[in-house]
Amino acid sequence: MTPRVSVVIPVYNEGEGVVKHLERILREVLLPAEILVVHDMPEDTTVPYALEIARTDPRVRTVLNTYGRGPANAIRFGIDAARAPVAVVTMADGCDDPRQIDDLARLVDRGVVVAAASRYMPGGQQVGGPRFKGMASKWAGRTLHWFARVGTRDATNSFKAYDTDFVREVGIESNTGFEIGIELTAKATRSRRPVAEIPTIWLDRQLGESHFDVGRFLPSYLRWYFFAFGRTLSAEQLAARWAAHRPTVLSDISDISQNREETPA
Repeated sequence: MTPRVSVVIPVYNEGEGVVKHLERILREVLLPAEILVVHDMPEDTTVPYALEIARTDPRVRTVLNTYGRGPANAIRFGIDAARAPVAVVTMADGCDDPRQIDDLARLVDRGVVVAAASRYMPGGQQVGGPRFKGMASKWAGRTLHWFARVGTRDATNSFKAYDTDFVREVGIESNTGFEIGIELTAKATRSRRPVAEIPTIWLDRQLGESHFDVGRFLPSYLRWYFFAFGRTLSAEQLAARWAAHRPTVLSDISDISQNREETPA
């Protein structure tokens, strides 16, 4: 069955903690889907647990990222590997609500290129998490919504759905952290493509530690924050920006699915 949505999950040594999250996604996503567990190294502790689930549910497959380490490379590799016309990026820590994956995917199916799960619109909420990070994210989201008209109050949230054709058209330049969400929102805004949002309740992770480093990633977020303001850019102009940052790809991107661990018999 050809999937209608590809769920991209970048992982880094989540271990057994990923099991509960994957089970919840498999239970809540009703659209035909593939679940891509994208990891940077074969020895990642997440892989054995994901493969165990894949034995009984073929929607799950582990994918080895060859674009370079880090969440940005894992996400763009996962989107390139996606077989569905819609890719939904969600984290492996259980903070995002998997019940909303179908709703986000349907918004893209209706014509938007970015559909955001928003913590800062009416009905949304953020529960827990670092206080400074939350305040900065809320300030960025609201000012981008008010002054840059980006179409969402939560441009920095990673939990978003994307039109995969749009992403492959304009490219992803980010190569460090989790700033892809704001990059693609900014590119959609500058190219005057539609962006939509639905409210979400984000819950701080209960297991493990966050790998988000505010000091390290802040310059990248600020770069894309200011990029959202400006004149209209065509898809060709955005693609030209991306060309210089394009990662090394496999010999045939259509065969990217071969670059994964095989589920044991």
